[in-house]
Amino acid sequence: MGQVTTYDEHVSLGELTTTADDVRRSVESVIEGKPEAVRLSLTVLLAEGHLLIEDVPGVGKTMLAKALARSIDCTVRRIQFTPDLLPSDITGVSVYDQQRQDFEFKPGAIFAQIVLGDEINRASPKTQSALLESMEERQVTIDGQTYPLPDPFMVVATQNPVEMEGTYPLPEAQRDRFMARVSIGYPSPAAELEMLDVHGGASPLDDLQPVAHAHDIVKLVEAVRGVHVSDPVRRYAVELVSATRTHPDLRLGASPRATLHLLRAARAAAALSSREFALPDDVQALAVHVLAHRLLPTAQAQLNRRTPEQVVAEIVQRTPVPTGAGPAAPGAPPDHGRQQPRGY
Repeated sequence: MGQVTTYDEHVSLGELTTTADDVRRSVESVIEGKPEAVRLSLTVLLAEGHLLIEDVPGVGKTMLAKALARSIDCTVRRIQFTPDLLPSDITGVSVYDQQRQDFEFKPGAIFAQIVLGDEINRASPKTQSALLESMEERQVTIDGQTYPLPDPFMVVATQNPVEMEGTYPLPEAQRDRFMARVSIGYPSPAAELEMLDVHGGASPLDDLQPVAHAHDIVKLVEAVRGVHVSDPVRRYAVELVSATRTHPDLRLGASPRATLHLLRAARAAAALSSREFALPDDVQALAVHVLAHRLLPTAQAQLNRRTPEQVVAEIVQRTPVPTGAGPAAPGAPPDHGRQQPRGY
């Protein structure tokens, strides 16, 4: 059984990495051979974002989402998106109570700290739009009444590629609200052999126990907010995002929200590396995951089979990296230089 650690006061970076490592090991006990996907999931959680997991069926998208949710002692709700799902099934509905002679609000599945949206692009765009307010403002408005969502709040959604049968493309506004997108990919032969041993008899999720409380995650998020981002790093992030708006292969670039998400994710990545300051390398390592799913290629780029991921990678390669970007943050060395972050 996992041991749950709690903190009552301000969380130091050492405590943050300890708790994050506990959650990471817990998730990796279920998802074999995919440390980059697990680390990105933790980064998005600590950056107060939402995660989109996109890949072909059967590679463990839902398993990753479930493992992350079960590793934290918090409220979890799952929504299986289907073509007949209604927006009220997600947000809730007001029902008339004859005894009280008044309307009573029945909360929907969105009222949880971690919401698992399984195969989100199998529902109609109308139903998908029910998530827009909750993902951006962390609240739900029904019949003129606003209901706040719990803290922490994270949507972990899975989707199949749009080439699959019975799928709808996610609206641009919906994609823009996901902080990052990750593809799990097929496991290596060694990891697949180990999976047959571990998953062959029973699901490893059955034995997964929480290793952190929701209260811990709130404290960790507060610690991540305190990570320093210098002006050169901020300008570097803005230059990367601005380059997507003028690139000839893109008809829709990244929004200002994408810039905010990129900086928040860089803060979380720095904290997970036990640093009190973000580096350009943190921004570089996250750029493709944070920006690519928001971009729309031109028709010519599609004909040339140019993907948004390739375009972002090209922009990162061409954009000059600021030197000496390490700030004079409290407790930081005078010259941070360029350190190599952990890969994603």
